[in-house]
Amino acid sequence: MFRSRALQDLRSALAHPAARRAFVGFDGFVDTIVAPVAQRSGQGDQFKPFASLADFGRRIVGAAGHSTNIELYPRLDKLGGNGPILANALLAQGASVTYVGALGRGTVHPVFAELARRARVVSVADAAHTIAVECDDGKCMLGMMRSLDEVTPAAIIAGLGGPDACRDALAATDLVALVNWTMLPHMTAILAEFATNVLPRVPALAGRIFFFDLADPEKRSADDLRTALATMASFGRFGRVTLGLNLKEARQVAAALGLPPAPDTEAGLREMTAAIRAKLAVATVVVHPRECAACATADGTWWVPGPVAEHPLITTGAGDHFNAGFTTGQLLGLPPESCLALGVSTSGHYVRTGQSPALADLETFLANWR
Repeated sequence: MFRSRALQDLRSALAHPAARRAFVGFDGFVDTIVAPVAQRSGQGDQFKPFASLADFGRRIVGAAGHSTNIELYPRLDKLGGNGPILANALLAQGASVTYVGALGRGTVHPVFAELARRARVVSVADAAHTIAVECDDGKCMLGMMRSLDEVTPAAIIAGLGGPDACRDALAATDLVALVNWTMLPHMTAILAEFATNVLPRVPALAGRIFFFDLADPEKRSADDLRTALATMASFGRFGRVTLGLNLKEARQVAAALGLPPAPDTEAGLREMTAAIRAKLAVATVVVHPRECAACATADGTWWVPGPVAEHPLITTGAGDHFNAGFTTGQLLGLPPESCLALGVSTSGHYVRTGQSPALADLETFLANWR
């Protein structure tokens, strides 16, 4: 029934379309998607890949005290980073986008050429590089990201043309999505600069959404995480704050906030999502495991199952596509359950096709999802 409700809500919103404008930042990666080779039988793609990260990990662990050689077979190079993937997905769903981030020094890297053609882009540093080792049950992201040290508050404001131009760029948006806190060393400082010196002089806009994504904070300290979460929550003075988390991130956040662990059930997911939202005092928290998604607002909690793909074409970027679908639902004014449905449908379409869906694609997906 939730799919029927979401389809009706989406069609009603599209009957009275309004402009949707997004400001997104601040990372940028060139993603090389690879398959780890378990057994080679011939040249090129004639091999058996590791089916699971556990199998891949056992090969690595078995080399302790010795050595091993593992072939990583390249599938494709693509636009990467939480920000660019989110921006691309929002563009596909009809938003106009300003993107600020690490897309190339002087010249935008070719993988971002289509993004640069369709959006306003401001690049402040060279792109980082990720080798994404994909298995059926997950992925291991191996990142080289020293260039992200150059993404600073000063670089962002200068790249936009100065403080007034930065304020103008934010004033013209309905959604401000600032993502990948973990991999951007200066992200907390950037957020603090925006909250202290930029946004207080930006005209208020009813319903403006601030969306934040952490991107696996395991390597950051609990103190750093708590400081970042408090800074994100402070954006509530200027609009509605949404914190987006996958299941692992949600558990890390809950632990950092001193919340008790929740059981791995629908009820447990609802409970954890609501507890994080209440502790941070933000408008919305959304958590998206692979097989479902839940969100909490001051009005309650919602949960939907997801269209799990047994053999996905691609998984890198699935969470960013969920975030695009969910925030598109928010921008369209849909109720929370329907925002969740758009999120899981956007992700579900992407992992099956490798393409960012338009809203018409989501209508078809929602109507035919099995």
